[in-house]
Amino acid sequence: MAWAEPKYARTKVDAAGKQLLELMSRVADDNWDYEAFDSALEVVNNWRSSHSYPLNTFQVGLRRAVRHLKPKTPWLVAQRIKRLPAITLKLRINKSMQLSQMQDIGGCRAVVSHVQQVYRLVGLYKASGMKHELVRVTDYIEHPRDTGYRSVHLIYRYHSDKSKQMYNGLRIEMQLRSRLQHAWATAVETIGEFIGQALKSNLGEKPWLRFFQLMASAIALEEKTATVPGTPTNPADLKRELRESARTLNVEGTLRAFGNLVETRVGTTGADLFLIATNPLAKSVQVTGFLRTQSEKAMEQYADIEKSFTGTPGAQVVLVSVDSIDKLRRAYPSYFLESSVFLGALKRALKPEPRQRRRRRRR
Repeated sequence: MAWAEPKYARTKVDAAGKQLLELMSRVADDNWDYEAFDSALEVVNNWRSSHSYPLNTFQVGLRRAVRHLKPKTPWLVAQRIKRLPAITLKLRINKSMQLSQMQDIGGCRAVVSHVQQVYRLVGLYKASGMKHELVRVTDYIEHPRDTGYRSVHLIYRYHSDKSKQMYNGLRIEMQLRSRLQHAWATAVETIGEFIGQALKSNLGEKPWLRFFQLMASAIALEEKTATVPGTPTNPADLKRELRESARTLNVEGTLRAFGNLVETRVGTTGADLFLIATNPLAKSVQVTGFLRTQSEKAMEQYADIEKSFTGTPGAQVVLVSVDSIDKLRRAYPSYFLESSVFLGALKRALKPEPRQRRRRRRR
């Protein structure tokens, strides 16, 4: 099959990233330069799609590593190319960042049942001795972000000494998460998309940001790991503030209201790649399947839909790879507005402590 290859120098990629960011900031202008936008988009999209081959290589290896653990409970491995809105937001927040240096253009993740399995995976990779360069390991479970985000990230630099040297130096990010950490992260994305705020980047309404900090600490207590800085250290105080926050924001009602989408599937039987397009205004989500040999066609449709969604509140599209259509919802629940695992964790966190029976005194 034909995998996309880098066609442009990194200096041109960086320039296209800056130009795209500048053009998207004034998309409503009467004299908006469509030609310049299309030109910059072509360079950026080639850079994104060029990560597909290295990403697939790491995804296959990650799947093999999880199987090596012989987990007795369901697990997931998935991959995705970073969405254009996410790229431009990251460039806007990090003024000095160059597009060619962004380390998560290609990303794959493993979602396993508990934290112990996460660390077993980390151990396997540290001891693997693979030819790709392990640039950095960041443990957000032991040291949670202020937002509440918890996971372990491994950043690799792809290396081939054979026929794929054109991909050498491209960076791939692996995220290793527990099931509850994944539920938290996707709930943040779901709420963020529908209130039009980048909550995952710590931008947006303070009450929502605070709620997710508190909820992350509640999940951390359940997993017996480090809680989020700035949240109550006393479990009773944490539960009290979390209950008030969830009530004020009507978290359960809000998340359940988002889940009423009409789902359409096209060519998903036997597919390897899935294009998910979610449009909340139309109350719809469409899933289109592609074979691995159709990756170039899939990337073209991805770019077309992404362009058509520009300016549509809450609309999002992503091209992902999972084992089957059945695992798609579990791997990317935010695109289906699925939040049952997260709501279950919230319910457990707010569950009243059982009352201790008083012993009767003997007369």
